[in-house]
Amino acid sequence: MYSSLKEYIGRLESCGELVRISVPVSTRFEIAEITDRMAKSAGGGKALLFENTGTEFPVITNMMGSERRMAMALGVEDLNSISERIDALLAGALSPKGSMWEKMKMLPLLADVAKWFPQNMSGRGACQQVEWQGDDVDMNRLPLLHSWECDGGAFVTLPMVNTVDPETGVRNVGMYRMQRFDGKTTGMHWHIHKTGARHYDAYKRLGRKMPVVVALGGDPAYTYAATAPMPDNMDEYLLAGFLRQKPVKLVKAITCDIRVPEDCDFVIEGYVDPAEEKVVEGDFGDHTGFYSLKDLYPKFHITCITHRKDAIYPATVVGVPPQEDAYIAEATEKIFLAPIRLAVQPEVEDLWMPIEGTAHNLAAVSIRNRYMGQAHKVAQSLWGAGQMMFNKYMLIASSEYDIRSFATLAKLLRRADLSKCIIRGEGILDVLDHATATCGFGGKLAIDLTGVDITSDVETIALPRNAEPKCGVALFDTRFVEECGLLILYADKGHPRSVDVEEYLRHNNIVGMKYVALFDYNAAGVMSANDLLWLAMANSDPRRDVTYLECGALLLDARSKRPGVEGNPSRFPNVVMSSVDTIHKVDDRWPEYGVGEFVESPSRRYRKLWLSDRAEW
Repeated sequence: MYSSLKEYIGRLESCGELVRISVPVSTRFEIAEITDRMAKSAGGGKALLFENTGTEFPVITNMMGSERRMAMALGVEDLNSISERIDALLAGALSPKGSMWEKMKMLPLLADVAKWFPQNMSGRGACQQVEWQGDDVDMNRLPLLHSWECDGGAFVTLPMVNTVDPETGVRNVGMYRMQRFDGKTTGMHWHIHKTGARHYDAYKRLGRKMPVVVALGGDPAYTYAATAPMPDNMDEYLLAGFLRQKPVKLVKAITCDIRVPEDCDFVIEGYVDPAEEKVVEGDFGDHTGFYSLKDLYPKFHITCITHRKDAIYPATVVGVPPQEDAYIAEATEKIFLAPIRLAVQPEVEDLWMPIEGTAHNLAAVSIRNRYMGQAHKVAQSLWGAGQMMFNKYMLIASSEYDIRSFATLAKLLRRADLSKCIIRGEGILDVLDHATATCGFGGKLAIDLTGVDITSDVETIALPRNAEPKCGVALFDTRFVEECGLLILYADKGHPRSVDVEEYLRHNNIVGMKYVALFDYNAAGVMSANDLLWLAMANSDPRRDVTYLECGALLLDARSKRPGVEGNPSRFPNVVMSSVDTIHKVDDRWPEYGVGEFVESPSRRYRKLWLSDRAEW
């Protein structure tokens, strides 16, 4: 694996996976807009190394933003090889051992496992070659990105936040964004469900300040491990060691006893005081494609910053998918499938979370189906398993079908008996889910497709040549009717709230439809199928917005939710996008960057979805 982030960047460049941008660029909006265009290019484009950022340090973005680069980051040719290693490890460890000889054969396996455990080093590491103390501590010297026009400021977006449980001594490494407030303080955006927040609560009970050490860079396996859904009280650096096939070497921080990888690029040390009032953090253009709005979070006080002499600052840009985080999530699907089988559901054959679901909103699962109600068992169990608890919509199919094919899923959905296959529930949702009226809690819906025969005949759907606008519906879109029985409707822009879909279908003699999705008028004509799926998953809460109509169709209301209306969230965010000025600036400068053929700004089409000139409606 890699001895430094610089070594990984060298590998990317030698493989044609990196572009250097040597002209001056601004960390305020410009880098994010260039990165957004690249991330949404075919196959995730290239990694970008910005060498002239107006600070002492270059910036790398999109470094894991493709299937190939994600595999390279973890030191493999194909991510499936990691899954195979985990399968083999678990099979060897858990298979029955009848004889002494069989037990003896486990010794090499145990020896290999021992090699992955993190190792403590004495002295200083490369990450501590340069030290800033006292007046030299200044977060403004680092090239933090201010990505989007309504962001509350500049943020650290790829931090490995190291904390220790004060009651057990167990370490956690999580990834929680950090808004820069000034040169010596940031926000610490850990959600209530996260381990960092649990550690914070423990320090609050004890009446003690909480030491926190943030690492940036180093072997990209560290960064991936910080994002991984590891079970509580399991060391993320052990996962990194497994991925690297060699241990992570740790050195003690300068101002506390927390240890960090000795070869990372930056270390930011400090503390959070649980006795201190929380502070306003945000807004932030998030991976959901919408702004996560202002809220109260702990303040992180910085006491020391160290870095390598040749440090490179790693950053990621999140927003409307696809972005770099989609490929990180894809790696997690493959790496953690074997543990899901072992600890949660042995009948699960495959798990796919499409990019449009932004990690949690949509999942497709294939199972070895053996008995009635098995899909119910799988849905309820997965909704209680680790970060799968954040899932909203789930499709469950038999293992004979390829759930990673939208075409196959469409055929299954077209033939489903909706009167029998709907599984509803309520439970934990991501705090960033903006559609639910109760933060962090909402509806869940699964569709049991296990009994569906993909070759069976389909019902006839009757559609008029031109549907008459009526009942608050202005336009209809028949692109997906034959494929999966889905009719897209757009609400009348003059009366966006007063919509009677059932009456509209009756009036226009539309018969046999399986699914209907209702969108705002401003989405008409500008959204691709992928965009519509993203909007539908993000803008809906299954308990409020999914209705089984008398005509037998399932209606999903994907419109924006007006705040203050009964049953709606109290606040509703805008879609993330670049400003018009930033778009024009990058358009004009594109030839200077040397990144190849011109790429149109994705934000041009998303600007039509804006509801106001602020982060929220």
